[in-house]
Amino acid sequence: MSRMGRLASSALALVAAPLALAAQTPCFPGKGSNEARTMAIFAVPLAFAGAGVPSASGSRLQLGLELSYLPNVDRATATPTICEPGKGPENTDLLFAVPRPRLALRLGSGFSIEGSWVPPIRINRVEANLFGLAVSWDHPVKKDVMALRLRAHGTFGRINAPITCNDAALQDAASQCYQGTRSDDRFRPNIFGGDAAFYWSVANRRVLPYFGLGYNRLMPRFQVNFTDAQGTTDNRRVEVDLDRMVVYGGLTWMASSRVGLSGEAYSAPSDALTGRVAIRVGIGR
Repeated sequence: MSRMGRLASSALALVAAPLALAAQTPCFPGKGSNEARTMAIFAVPLAFAGAGVPSASGSRLQLGLELSYLPNVDRATATPTICEPGKGPENTDLLFAVPRPRLALRLGSGFSIEGSWVPPIRINRVEANLFGLAVSWDHPVKKDVMALRLRAHGTFGRINAPITCNDAALQDAASQCYQGTRSDDRFRPNIFGGDAAFYWSVANRRVLPYFGLGYNRLMPRFQVNFTDAQGTTDNRRVEVDLDRMVVYGGLTWMASSRVGLSGEAYSAPSDALTGRVAIRVGIGR
C-alpha cells in the first residue's frame, strides 16, 4: 500500500473509531427527554393491570384473554432528543392492540395469583415474549355489596421490532438508516407496581363496577440493533428509570355464573390512556 493509501486508511480509522465507540456507549436520557416519554407511553398498555374483577366468578381457576389498545406516539415525541439527536422519528406505531392470555388462581383467605404470557409470535415484524405476574388480596367491605382489592404486579420480558430503522427509513436518503439493514431492536419494559381498587355489586352481582389508583415503577431498557451502509453495528443501550401514578376504572359483566366480560380504561395521566377488554371463563370450583 502506498503512503497516501496508508494515510487515507488511518484517517478513516480515526473517524470510524469514535463513531463505533458512540454506537456502543450506553445512553441515560433525562426523565423529561423524548426517549423517556416514548418508553413511558409504551408502559401504559403493557402494565399487567387487573382488567376486570377476577374474583367475580365462584370458580377457583379462571382462564382469560385480554386485548389492550396501544396508544399512538406522536412524531415529535418519537423523535430522539438525547441519545440520537438529529435522527428522525422512531418507528413506534407498529400494532393497534396487543392480546394477552391470562390465568388466575384463588388460593383462599382472599388471596389470588395471576399470570400471563405473550408468546414469541411475530406479527407485522413485532415479536414479543412478555410475562406478567400478580398477587392480589380481596377483602369484603360490606358483604355482597362492596369489596377492596389490593394488588401487586410485574411485567417483564422483551419486545423485538424495527423501531430504529424500518424499511421506509432504509430507502430514505435523508435518514441515518439509508441503505443499512432493517433493525431488530429490543425493548424490555420492566414494570413493577401496586394498586388498590374498590368494586361493588349491581343487579344481583351480575354487574361489578370498579375504580382504582396505583403506582408503577418503570425501568425500561432499549437496545438498538442496526448495521449501517458502512457495516458499522449500532448496539447502543438506552436506560431510564421512571415513577408513575395510574388511575383506572371499568366494570365486569357476568354473562353467566362462569363467564365474565370486562372493559377498563387505564391511564398514567402524564403519559397516555389505554382501553382494555377481557373475557374470563371459570373452571371448576
